[in-house]
Amino acid sequence: MEGCDDGVVAEQTKHDLKSLLSSSERDYLIGRDQIKIDCLKGKKIGLYFSASWCGPCRRFTPKLAEVYNELSSRGDFEVIFVSADEDDESFKEYFSKMPWLAIPFSDSKTRDNLDGLFDVVGIPSLVILDENGVVLTKDGVDLICEYGADAYPFTSEKVREIKEEEERARREQTLKSILVSPTRDFVVSVDGKKVYVSELEGKTVGLYFASSSSQRSLRFTPKLVEVHKKLKAEGEENFEVVMIPLDDDEESFKQGFYIVPVNDKSIEKLTRYFEVQTLPTLVIIGPDGKTLRDDVVETIEEHGAEAYPFTPEKFAQLEEKEKAKREAQTLESILVSGDLNFVLGKDGLKIPVFDLVGKTILLYFSANWCPPCHAFLPILIEAYNQIKSKHDAFDVIFISSDMDQSSFEDFFSTMPWLALPFEDERKESLERTFKVNGIPMVVAIGPTGRTVTTEARNLIMRHGADAYPFTPERLKEIEAQHHEMAKGWPKKVNQELHEHELELTWRQDFVCDACEEEGKIWSFYCKACDFDLHPKCAMKEDNGGNGAVNDQDMEEGENPKEGWVCDGDVCVKG
Repeated sequence: MEGCDDGVVAEQTKHDLKSLLSSSERDYLIGRDQIKIDCLKGKKIGLYFSASWCGPCRRFTPKLAEVYNELSSRGDFEVIFVSADEDDESFKEYFSKMPWLAIPFSDSKTRDNLDGLFDVVGIPSLVILDENGVVLTKDGVDLICEYGADAYPFTSEKVREIKEEEERARREQTLKSILVSPTRDFVVSVDGKKVYVSELEGKTVGLYFASSSSQRSLRFTPKLVEVHKKLKAEGEENFEVVMIPLDDDEESFKQGFYIVPVNDKSIEKLTRYFEVQTLPTLVIIGPDGKTLRDDVVETIEEHGAEAYPFTPEKFAQLEEKEKAKREAQTLESILVSGDLNFVLGKDGLKIPVFDLVGKTILLYFSANWCPPCHAFLPILIEAYNQIKSKHDAFDVIFISSDMDQSSFEDFFSTMPWLALPFEDERKESLERTFKVNGIPMVVAIGPTGRTVTTEARNLIMRHGADAYPFTPERLKEIEAQHHEMAKGWPKKVNQELHEHELELTWRQDFVCDACEEEGKIWSFYCKACDFDLHPKCAMKEDNGGNGAVNDQDMEEGENPKEGWVCDGDVCVKG
């Protein structure tokens, strides 16, 4: 099998549907009635691997059902449910919500054979076969999610055609081409009246993608309403907001904006067209109908109405303002807001921010629910204790993204440093200032109050307490030390564990293929095979133990909240 562009595969093997889907005891599939497999000849077939216990499957099934029903009038497309449920009762309950056919749950042999034949390693999975039983794509889930029924007939040519049409639409984009659909040439005002899209032409229009289930949308919407009202009050009549609702809670969207009707079919296309990845997203369309900005949510959070009219010239002005703000930054400017001029010590003791001025401060963005945060915390505590024993003008402030006060207190109780109070309004400002999109994150603030680095977490992971005070000068010193350490080491070695010559390489982070322990900085490495050996492992055998690197010579290393996704060693905002 050979891959093609657009997630569509080119596989010329023809699968006979009867031998694929039947057994020695059965020549039918089940639905409301038994359907002979021979009746599927000449149809495109979607093999839907799914299960009731699988959350992503339960979210995808309604979407597939919508597409299936839309295509049903064609009469040449059928879906067959291949269950991974654990018992017949679960299968029946789940299948009762599906409008298509299924392999009987009792026929586990056929279901297992299909899993193996199509290399199903995760669900939901949708394998689509053409009329001749040739695989069109194994990425049917992605195609349905991205293009819906428009992906039919699921060929590479069709997907390419859709993408080319989208590119043409971008080149020739107008407000009408974005907001007008074959069945609708209007948006709806807050009082339910139709407003023709043509009435908005020549204005700057914000397309506001939001959902009532998104906590960040709920927090940002009042800010956007405030900006909109302020501009109107100042006599600015050439800015409008059109909400693109991504759920059906219509009441929550009555915010004084125009709105694309809830559940309008164009919403999905708009979401894809503007490649909306996070909520909320506010796309700015200029008076000429072209896209000015892909997303100005963070800009409005930071600058409010001052961001209008969102032109390159305005953004250049805002950048100059941000630059001046960074250069003038002090600890008080980022940590004091009105009466909020303190952080918490142990036992709830309020520590004035003024007492921390002149110190090196780490801002530690973290949360109790975040597994990578728990994994990093012991490393940070060890570094903190070592630094604190030598440098009193140093501290850490925990800035929590926890779900509730109790979780915050439980997590904070394991830490030897300070914290911002739970749900303190300064947290949002700090996250905007330092662009915190994932946790754990550590920002180093120098004695002057200016930002030293937003990458202090990586520095601590790599160098521990030696990274202090986290300045570029200190990092150069550390790098020089590592180069000095490697003096006298061979540049290349041959090792029985690997067939190719291994070259001494600056690798930062890796896992040794000999001892399977983490390594940092230096590796004897084969780039072609991505093969790493610690210097102590590579040189021990290479030199028969003489002159080998000992452990002291080496620098060795050590369920999410709603709206966040944890992947590897970081949790990011989803």
